[in-house]
Amino acid sequence: MNYTLHQLQVFLKVTQKQSVTKASEELFLSQPAVSIQLKKFQEQFSVPLTEVVGRQLYVTDFGKEIAKAAEKILNEVQEINYKTLSFKGQIAGRLKISVVSTGKYVMPYFLSDFLNKNKGVELIMDVTNKKKVVKSLEKNEVDFSLVSVIPAQLNLDKVQLMENKLYLVGGKKIISSKKISKNKMFEQYPLIYREEGSATRNAMENFIRENDLPSHKKMELTSNEALKQALIAGFGYSIMPLIGIKNELKNGDLQLIPFKGLPLTSNWDLVWVKSKKLSPTATAFLEFIKKEKERIIEEEFNWINKLDI
Repeated sequence: MNYTLHQLQVFLKVTQKQSVTKASEELFLSQPAVSIQLKKFQEQFSVPLTEVVGRQLYVTDFGKEIAKAAEKILNEVQEINYKTLSFKGQIAGRLKISVVSTGKYVMPYFLSDFLNKNKGVELIMDVTNKKKVVKSLEKNEVDFSLVSVIPAQLNLDKVQLMENKLYLVGGKKIISSKKISKNKMFEQYPLIYREEGSATRNAMENFIRENDLPSHKKMELTSNEALKQALIAGFGYSIMPLIGIKNELKNGDLQLIPFKGLPLTSNWDLVWVKSKKLSPTATAFLEFIKKEKERIIEEEFNWINKLDI
């Protein structure tokens, strides 16, 4: 057999995406180029690797086994590359991080300089919901996770990055009505919630319960972006993190509504399993965070302190 590393890479991506089109997009190749490499790879096996039913591509059981082997080979090759760079005195390797959805407005700023200075580091960052972030820690799938509420069931170490403030937020279509008193706010317009289990949802529900506020739920959304658009459209109010609405506040599409007991404040924490043996790459990143976090906060998040609330 004379298959190439490139063919292994193409085949693995096709099996992961179950689509030649999506694989070509991920690999920055044309569809014909991916199809040709897939055909050449298949020619070296007497058993089908994939099959097309209707217009959908499926990976055969044999193909799945070959895909597992291909992934192992490619990982080993990557390790050789990392070791070569490390031998030259450079930081190199994979850095795996899981981030709760709103954390996508925070984590990139703490990664940018580190990645730019260390070209041999490959970042794999999964932006997902809280449940999956906890699972990634439990299954030892990541080096670090970014959370605003630390999972109590896990034995974790942490570095506090910055404050996470939640405000009552509304769109200009609702805010323009000046006749509504603060006490009537929760009665006249619905609160829009995040999905069950999210830290933002839990904080909102606790605040409403503790302050005995009248509220009726009209909508539940699973992303911060969808929530912002609903508020801009005038569907209601929400209690949400300040960090994700910088541009909307600047443009006047959203406004912060002063309300007794708000903002709610927690912290963005970078966490990792206490018993985990961190790789040299993960250790280097942790040292970078401890040394540079105050500078990053001052440079990238100083706008928070300048808001007129």
